[in-house]
Amino acid sequence: MSLNRELQLKAVDNFNTPLYLYDGDRVVQCYRELYDFIKWPKLKIHYAMKANYNFQLLKLLNAQGAALDTVSPAEVLLAFKAGFSHDRIIYTANNMTEDEVDMVNSLGVLMNIGSLSRLERFGEKYPGSEICLRFNPDVVDGGHKHIMTGGDLTKFGILMKDVDQVVEIVKKYELTVVGIHEHTGSGLQHTESVFQSMKNIMTIATVERFPDLKFLDFGGGFKVPYEPNEARIDYVAMGAEITRLFSEYCTEYGKELEMYFEPGKYIVAEAGYLLVEVNTIKDNNGRMIVGCNSGFPQLIRPMLYDAYHHIVNLSNPDGEMKKYDICGNICETGDRFAEQREIAEIREGDILSIENSGAYCYSMGSVYNLRPMPAEVVIYEGEVKLARKAVTNEELINSILD
Repeated sequence: MSLNRELQLKAVDNFNTPLYLYDGDRVVQCYRELYDFIKWPKLKIHYAMKANYNFQLLKLLNAQGAALDTVSPAEVLLAFKAGFSHDRIIYTANNMTEDEVDMVNSLGVLMNIGSLSRLERFGEKYPGSEICLRFNPDVVDGGHKHIMTGGDLTKFGILMKDVDQVVEIVKKYELTVVGIHEHTGSGLQHTESVFQSMKNIMTIATVERFPDLKFLDFGGGFKVPYEPNEARIDYVAMGAEITRLFSEYCTEYGKELEMYFEPGKYIVAEAGYLLVEVNTIKDNNGRMIVGCNSGFPQLIRPMLYDAYHHIVNLSNPDGEMKKYDICGNICETGDRFAEQREIAEIREGDILSIENSGAYCYSMGSVYNLRPMPAEVVIYEGEVKLARKAVTNEELINSILD
């Protein structure tokens, strides 16, 4: 299900390009269907707001009763502004500074600690506190090597072999461990990775070690299809196995715990579109180079992860299919949204829609080459709303001078 061509072109007429356009109805749908897939009575979905911190989308998710996974003090503050209460927020930053620990802890947000040294320092400063602990599940998976967060080569989480040291520190400072957390990676390629990560974490999360648990948090990373013919994961079957595994664990633990997941990409990726205008076409000895009025600072995933984004020519959808390199306006050879991609014939002035741009796109944006970030627009229940206006060149320069 995609926003239709007419709606996208109308948004361009009203707000110009480049433009980020979000389908708010799709965001709500994706959030809700996770509860259909995973039939655990105490399931709690924490949206990973690093994927997309658009304020209007945050407010939509807050209205649905969602919780949040946050990774910076600013994310926590924005979450409060969007209406989220402290008890619906987990703080899972890595390599935290003392100042941010103090600030986030003072706000009453549950701290998720992923290193022995940080656990020791936190316990010494805040004895008797409730905490969550992040362990490395020792399972490696993800859509690209840069976003695989499990395994002993990554910086994330406490190694499972160090669990006894964790217990010693917890007892030393009379900390109460209310949650155990893991995250395997983003865009998980194999459902078995989810199951194995769960099994590994449940093995160490025993009632003898952690008698006060309220929840286990199995992170996010749920895959969405980016390519047109890419198969969609059978999340109904996956959810059934997740529920079975967790039910067996809770029976052994002796209490029905809450189950948390922290999807970001799954909830927002397919709801987003980056709309750009073609301004240059070159024939380089038969290789067609299409230039547009955006670039990798506004959508970096193809350059950073070799990520695929489907591209549609909104202006000429029925044109003859031809191969193009779709390039941006930045002084880097790698500034391409697609290489040798078959797209309906492109002409200068055409509007291209770069799909699946809802996750890790605007949120990873920058002003490299001093090109300001575009506007963001949300469509929800038929209402079109400007969520954030485009930054002008003058405003960008003033922000530097100020």
